[in-house]
Amino acid sequence: MTAAAPSRRIGQPVAILDGLRTPFARQFGHYAECSVADLGAACVAPLVGRTGLERAVLGELAFGAVIRHARDWNLAREVVLRSGLSAQTPGLTLQRACGTGLDAAIAVANKIALGQISAGIAGGADSTSEVPLVLDARLNQRLLAMARARGLGAKLATLLRGFRFAELKPESPAVREARTGRSMGEHCEDMAKAWRISREAQDQLALASHQRAAAAHERGFFASQLAPAFGLARDALLRPDTSLDKLSALKPAFDRKSGYGTLTAGNSSALSDGAAAVLLGSESYARERGLQPLAWLVDARVSAVDFEAGEGLLMAPVAAIAQLLDAHRLTLDDIDLFEIHEAFAAQVLCTLAALEDGDWCAKRLNRAAPGRIDPARLNPVGSSLALGHPFAATGARLLITAARQLAERGGGRALLSLCTAGGMGVVALLEA
Repeated sequence: MTAAAPSRRIGQPVAILDGLRTPFARQFGHYAECSVADLGAACVAPLVGRTGLERAVLGELAFGAVIRHARDWNLAREVVLRSGLSAQTPGLTLQRACGTGLDAAIAVANKIALGQISAGIAGGADSTSEVPLVLDARLNQRLLAMARARGLGAKLATLLRGFRFAELKPESPAVREARTGRSMGEHCEDMAKAWRISREAQDQLALASHQRAAAAHERGFFASQLAPAFGLARDALLRPDTSLDKLSALKPAFDRKSGYGTLTAGNSSALSDGAAAVLLGSESYARERGLQPLAWLVDARVSAVDFEAGEGLLMAPVAAIAQLLDAHRLTLDDIDLFEIHEAFAAQVLCTLAALEDGDWCAKRLNRAAPGRIDPARLNPVGSSLALGHPFAATGARLLITAARQLAERGGGRALLSLCTAGGMGVVALLEA
């Protein structure tokens, strides 16, 4: 029997039918030699097999990665061809920084809602271990010219003519804003100071994330969500033995000179590798396939802030949350479960503070403050600080985690929130 579809939906209902992710690993760990295509196939292929979709034609597979080699320009299509799906399934490669996995799901869900397709898979993968290096433009031109030259002598002359050793220094991708030259951690330090978020509060949130994730692992909550990959069967970043004493002993990671830095390696998400994917479908597709929806993807919103003008780089989710609540005439009290991505503990705490701040909401959102989120309803099974944050995979991971929790509860609503580079935020509303 198929679960009843929710109300207040534009177009036909969109069901979250299943989802899998690889265990997440620390940078240069278990997946050090894996490409994003390897990781993507390692989670999509088992999902295809588990849902009986071998050789099936889906309407779309939308997949992305924040960091990828030039060879992975058609990543989603490559994942399709390694997944066991029919080669007639199209692939869409996309990217919105840390919101990529959720945005991929939104893209597929919108097509389902409009009746363009009946089902699709969405997700993302990232490897911070396999980072593409960018050659100096002069060296790049020199190598291309050498390839065109005829004969060994001409090639050597082309390579060495006017050569400078500075050309040998490659540039690796950096998680820095092009407009400011500063990392997200540095921007988040500014937010923590502006909102007076203490080091102790950040460490407490990090500790709670590890404790809740460890408890969820122990009771088997993640067992149905994990696809063992490349010899790893459990999240490798989890630290169930950490403590406030251990966390408080860590030095600031981004503001090391002022004496007021509060973000550390312990209360910031670690560089990590992994992949996640979800299967979405219409109500009729679920019925025809005999698949029971875990939850319904009701709606989503994306917002942005002017961080160059002084708005906090990672504050955009607050505006998106308010927009989503207003669109459905809901309050925070109507939400049973909040999955807020823990890029940094400080970012989560700034978001919570802004939702309660009447002056800030009046000036920035032109509305009353949405109010307080009950800590017991926030990330009940841990989040990115404990589990890891492969950039493009996190949005799909949140969908899987929230949908499974709603199914386990047998009812309710969940609100998902991700901050992203570039001063954007992506949020979504789920119903059991």
